[in-house]
Amino acid sequence: MLGSFPPPRTRWSLDFFYPNYINDMWRVMGYVFYHDRLHFVDEAHRTFRLDLIVPFLEEKGIALYDTATAVRRLRDNASDKFLEILQPTDIAALANNLPLLKAVVTTGQKATDTFLKTINLQGEAITAPHIGSSTAFNLFGRTIRFYRMPSTSRAYPLSFEKKSARYAQMFHELGIL
Repeated sequence: MLGSFPPPRTRWSLDFFYPNYINDMWRVMGYVFYHDRLHFVDEAHRTFRLDLIVPFLEEKGIALYDTATAVRRLRDNASDKFLEILQPTDIAALANNLPLLKAVVTTGQKATDTFLKTINLQGEAITAPHIGSSTAFNLFGRTIRFYRMPSTSRAYPLSFEKKSARYAQMFHELGIL
């Protein structure tokens, strides 16, 4: 699963992926896998349960990374709208080191755009599927599914339940749920 880039550190509630307490990624994961949107949430400390998240990800075979390794924030906020990508992640090299990779999932528009630009530079021309759906592409002789998922930011105009349903469908198709 590829996001764009973490928000400024002042917005972090933990030192891990999707660290912003008002981002719903860990609530969506809790709801999808445990029918409990608070499964990974530590409400008392306004953070997430890293002690539960890491083993969960390892058990399910879900890897997380960013589509950029260097960015410039044009405004002091978490919005991808004002995020300039200075150095995209070499997705092909990353994928080459993951022999069990079955799918690449982008979790928002900026991550999708950056992924497509990066992967297309490797000679594989693919286009983004509709949000919540997937397409296949070939990389190093392997067929990989590319899922374009809705952002779990609360600024994204889709209800929590609809976002969760799209993520559940994806995980079901991948055989993880």
